[in-house]
Parts: sequence; structure tokens; C-alpha cells
Amino acid sequence: CGPGDTQEVKRAPSFRRLLKTSGVKLQNKQEARRQRQQSRDRKQQKSLRRALRGHAAHSTPRPLDACKPRPEEEEDEEAFVESLPTDMMDEDDLQQITASFINRDLSSCAPERPGGRKRRADVVRSFEKLPRKQLRTEEQDLVQLLPIKDRRGGVIPQSMQRPGGTQEAEEEEEENMDAELEEFENGEPQSSVELTAEEREQLRAQRISERKLRIAGLASAVIADPANNIKRLKELRGMLMEADPSVAVTVRKLVMVSLMEIFKDIVPSYKIRPLTSTEKAAKVKKETLQLREFEEGLVSQYKFYLEDLEQTVKDWKQRKRKRSQAVALQAYRGLAVVAVRCLCELLLALPHFNFHNNIIVMLVPLMNEPNRTVSGLCCSAVASLFQQDKVGVASLGVVRVISGLVKSLNYNVRPEVLRTLVSLRIKEVQLKKDTEDTAPKSKFMNYKDKKKNLSRMQRKWKKAEERLQKELLEAEASESKEKKIKVHTETLNIVFLVYFRILKKAQKSVLLPCVLEGLANFAHLINVEFFDDLLSVLQSLIQSGDLSDRESLHCIQTAFNILSGQGDVLNIDPLSFYSHLYRTLPRLHGGVTPESPPVRPGRCNDDIIIVLRCLDVMLTRRRKQVTLQRAMAFIKRLSMLSLHVLPNAAVAIMAASRAVMHAFPRCDLLLDNEVQGSGLYLPELDEPEHCNPQNTSLWELHRLQRHFHPLVRRFALHLSHGAPSDGSAALSAQLSRSAPEQLFDDYSLKDMTFNPPVAAPSTKKKDRFVVGAALLDAELRSRAEEVLSAEDTELDFTAAHTHTQGSS
Repeated sequence: CGPGDTQEVKRAPSFRRLLKTSGVKLQNKQEARRQRQQSRDRKQQKSLRRALRGHAAHSTPRPLDACKPRPEEEEDEEAFVESLPTDMMDEDDLQQITASFINRDLSSCAPERPGGRKRRADVVRSFEKLPRKQLRTEEQDLVQLLPIKDRRGGVIPQSMQRPGGTQEAEEEEEENMDAELEEFENGEPQSSVELTAEEREQLRAQRISERKLRIAGLASAVIADPANNIKRLKELRGMLMEADPSVAVTVRKLVMVSLMEIFKDIVPSYKIRPLTSTEKAAKVKKETLQLREFEEGLVSQYKFYLEDLEQTVKDWKQRKRKRSQAVALQAYRGLAVVAVRCLCELLLALPHFNFHNNIIVMLVPLMNEPNRTVSGLCCSAVASLFQQDKVGVASLGVVRVISGLVKSLNYNVRPEVLRTLVSLRIKEVQLKKDTEDTAPKSKFMNYKDKKKNLSRMQRKWKKAEERLQKELLEAEASESKEKKIKVHTETLNIVFLVYFRILKKAQKSVLLPCVLEGLANFAHLINVEFFDDLLSVLQSLIQSGDLSDRESLHCIQTAFNILSGQGDVLNIDPLSFYSHLYRTLPRLHGGVTPESPPVRPGRCNDDIIIVLRCLDVMLTRRRKQVTLQRAMAFIKRLSMLSLHVLPNAAVAIMAASRAVMHAFPRCDLLLDNEVQGSGLYLPELDEPEHCNPQNTSLWELHRLQRHFHPLVRRFALHLSHGAPSDGSAALSAQLSRSAPEQLFDDYSLKDMTFNPPVAAPSTKKKDRFVVGAALLDAELRSRAEEVLSAEDTELDFTAAHTHTQGSS
């Protein structure tokens, strides 16, 4: 090429460039280039073979006579063979050369035509471009590793097979899986239909055992190395489409539970966010890239698993609406129950991970499901989530969905849905009074305050201190108290919104007891601006007479919780609530034993707990606003109530009476028989101020001292002596420090246990035994001997009995 040529010539790399590039890198480049060339050659060979097969299928075979060579060509070939130096060649080589001429391509014997030589040359040139046939080895997907050096300094290249397996193996597995699915879809083989029932059961057990082994193998591989075996989750998830009717339900249940346990084990303790375009384009380390691939695969498989569970529940509900066969309905119901159980476990175990809000949206509507099993699982899971949620973010999401569900269904929901809200762990909120009057001061000064109040050196130190404070807060890695209070405030606002809507629009609904119970639990966190309206609503509900005893007790508890907290500044006389509680005490249920079938164990007796809470708020904490007459009336009525309740309730009631007697020492008048003042005690009067309780005595304590329970007898003796703190009638330190509610739970009979345990009977043996005549006196023994000695004597019962001389 001359200097005027514009054709670019590929130059050899310079010495400096070769010096910069290591030999290992050049070898890797050459190896990669050689592999790419081999791949292109294999594709070209495959396309040519496909084209030749297609041409051979559409072309007609030509007769051998038409391709017979001309006589001149035969003579030339014979002369060429004779001219070969056969004496210097082996027999095998000679046989191969002669065979090559005999077995030549028949298509080259076509008759000569104009332009045939050119076409023949093109065919030869096309065959020359084809690569030579090499020994075909199994194609492997290799990964180049870092080389190592031997003792002499030589470089040894290293490579390994990609752990995922080759593409052909994956295709074969997919084909095998498709073949199995087709076989299962076609039904059982012809041989299994002719089997007996016992043989079919054995075959089913064998198939279940095989599926269990496969599930266990896949699960163990994923748990052992999640980063490299994340694709096994897809295979395991594919078993959810088991089509064999004999084992489909069992296998699907096992796969659901196995996947749930796998995700609980391999899911990280942080939420995985999607990568941005900038992060995807950036170059990262090999370990970081592997971690990103694992996280992406984990999130996708977790999403598909949740979709499968949701689809299982939807199929069950649709089947129920279509009223299909009973067997199919039972099968789908069992699958749906397992799916709901898995969702509940994931809701509690992974509240920080992705798609947690999707699980909440999926489970909250199922809380209102008519099926008690499904609704019970969902309600218990939500209540457990409320109890274990310390920050409150997950609880806030659940409360929002519950509020939307109640509003969308027009308050036509089950009471269990609202009863779960009582389990919320909300102890402190941000009230309006705190935000307006006692607003927290800013920790950091602005620029104007710094310039006005601080010198230059002080500003410099202040800036460094603020920077250090921010770094410490970030390094603490814990949720701040302000954020927690803010989340709890928002949650409680939504809860009160639901409660107030029901009080305003659905006072006759079955949700009212749950609303009153919730208000009694969170009444101390209500803002002052709602107190007047709420108290008037509660008083109107009590006066209406439509409430049960338990609901009215909740109303009283809510009212006094309001008045004992921020409502102590209000000038409200709660005399009507005192009268209603005094009126309700004799009507309380005496309690049921655990073996009573009509009522749930301990349900009626639980009303005593509400009474104990009301007494603590109404009498003990408000001792300065309560008169002596009112306190004595309540003590007298509580002693009457303790006669017909269970032992644990009697102990708790007497403990509450002891607390009232300590708060009002002059109540010892009830232990004296002398009459104080004029008038008679009116036990039937429902006004505690006007029933003259000072003119009666606590005679019930003498009856309780003969109770079968030893602790009841102990408390009755203690109260009859005026509840002393020392002496023979004093209680032990443990009993005196125990609250009434704690005593109620400690001595409960719900577990069919007696506390304290009943002593075993004594096993004293007698020293001697008397037998025979020694057991009878002299007269009875003589008559017995006379009767026994008589033979066939008929007794005359009509004859008069005459006493003998000796007997007289």
C-alpha cells in the first residue's frame, strides 16, 4: 500500500501497550474470543444442517443411471489409481483412497450445461468456508476465575462451571416437567384404575413420600446456600400446581408451609428497595453484584408466592359462591385455611419486609369472614401484631384498613374485628394541650439567634456541638420517641374516629359493647374538648335501659377514667354513675364453672374484673369527693355480693373492701352491733346516700368464715377484726401487697385447678383389727346366733313381740 492509500491498516500493538497489559489478561481475552468463534461456528453448522434436511425432504431422489460417469472420466480415474505408488502405501490407506472415489457425491455427476463450471466453483467455495468438524464435547457454561501460580512461577488458569447448570439441562427439566403435567392432566394411568383400594392407598402414600423427599431436598438446598440456589424456589413454587388428584391437596399444603418457613429463614432484616437507573449503570464489585441478584430474585419469588396464596383464597371463595360439589368445597377450604395460616405467620414474622401492606390488605377483610376458623386466625394474628409492635408503623397500617372496612360495610361487621383494637400498645400520645401550651423548644438555634447572643468563638463551638449531636442520633439507629408518639397519636385518632361514628350512627348495633370496651381502655388519652359530649352520650345510653350489665359497666368505667385523668378540672357531679353501679351489683352473674356448657368458661365471672376497676377509680382514687355514707353502702353491698360468687371473685371483692376500709377508717362502724343514728337500713333502696348503712353490720363475714375455700375464710377473719396490719388476724405480706385483679386471676378455677391444692387424705394404718363376734354387743349377738341356728324356720311377722325377762 502506498502513502496515498486511504485504506486503514491494522497496526500491531506497541511495546508500551503490551507492557501495560498482563499476560493473564491477554490469555483470557484470547480464550473468550475463541469461545465466541466456536459458538458462531456451531450456530452456522446447525443452520446448514437444518437447510440440508429441508432440501432433502422436498427434493426427489435421482436415479443412479442419470449420474453415471462418462467413459472418458472412468478411464482417467482408472489411470490415476494405477499410477499411484501402491507398493509404498499401506492397505488401509489404499482402501480409503479407492473408497473415496467410489463413494463420491452423486450430485457432482450432473450433465454439463452452460455456466455449470461457475456454479460448481461456487459450491466448492461455500464448502471451503465451512469449519472443519471437531470432536464435539459437552457444552459447559464456564466462569473464569483468578489464576494461581505454581512453585516455578508459572501461571495456571482456573475456571469452574456455573452453578446454575447449563441451558440444555434446564430445557430438559422443563420438558420433563411439561411431560409430567400432561401425564397428570390426562388422569391416572390405566393400570392404577384396576388396582384395589388398599393398593391405591399404598401408591398414594408412595407418591406423597416421593414429593416430600423432593420438597425436603429443594428446601435444604435453598437454606444451605440461598445466594446460589435462589432459583430452586421457582422449582418448589412450581409444585403448587400439582395436578395428580390423589396427592394434589397434600402436596400443595406441604409446599405452602415449606415456602413460608424458607422465607422466614432467609429473608434479611431490612427492606429491599428497587435500584435506580444510576445505580444499575454504575460499576460495582462482584460481591455487591451477587448480593443484588440475590435480593432481586428473593423479592420476585416472595411476590409470586404471596400471589399464589391470594389466588388460593380467591378460588375458595369463588367455589363457595358457585355451590359446587361438597368434596371440592372441602378440599378448597382446607387449602384456603393453610394459605391464611401462612399469611398470618408472615404478617407476624416479617413486619419489616416488602409487601407487608399487601398482606394487611389481604387479611383484614378475612377478619369479617363468616367462616369462624378463617376469621379467628386473622383476628388473633392482628391482635398479636398489635401487642408485639413497639414502633407502631405496622399497627397504623392495620388500623387504617380496618377503618376503611367498617365504613365501606356500613358498620355491618363482626364484633371481633373491633375487639382487636383493644390490644393496641398505646400508652402515650401527643395531646392538643401539650402542643399548644407546652410546646417543646427547638434544640438548635437559628442564625439570627446565634449572631445576636453568641460570639464568634461560641458560634463555632455551637456549630460543632450540633453536628456531633446529629451524628450521635444517626449512630443510635433507634426510633426516636417523638416519632413513636406521633405514630401513636395518628393511630389513636383513627380508632376514636371509628368509635365516635358508631356512637353517633349505630347505637343499636352489636358493635356497641366493643366500642364501650375500647373507650374504657383508651379514655385517659381522649382530648378535653370531647369530654362534655362523650359524658352526655354515655349517660343517655345508661338511662335508656337498652344496655346489658356488662355494657353499662363499661360506660361507668369510661366515664370515671375520663374524670380521673384530665377531666378532674371539670365541674361534673357523677352521682348518677354511682347510683347505677350500686344498682347493678346485686344483678351480676354469680359465675359459671368451666364445665358449664351454655356459657364460655369464666365469661360471666369476668364482669367482676370491670367492677373491681370501677371501684378502684370511683372510691379509692376519689376518696376526697366521696362521702362516708356512700363508702359504707358500697362495702355492705359488696359483702352481700361475695356470698354468691365463685371463690376467686369473693377473694377479690373482699380485697377491694379492705382497700375501701383503709381509705375510710370510720367504716369500722359496720363491725359494731350498736345503732348509730336514727332510721333503719334499707337494703332494697338503690340510692347509696339514703339507705342508712350506718345502722347495719357486716354479718356476712361470719358466714364467710365457714367457707370451704381457706383463703376466703382468711380474708373474712381479717375484715371482721377491722383489717389490721399486724397480729393474728393480719394477712401475709404477699396477700396484702396483691391487687384485687391479681388475686382474681391467681385463684381462678378456669384451668380446673384448686389453689391452694387440696391436702391428700391421711394413710394411717390401724394397729389391730377385730372380726366376727367382737363387732356385736351381747344382745345382738345372741339374737343373730338364734336366727342362724334355726333350720327352715318361717318367720311370723304378724305375731306380737314379747320381751323376755332378761331383756327387760
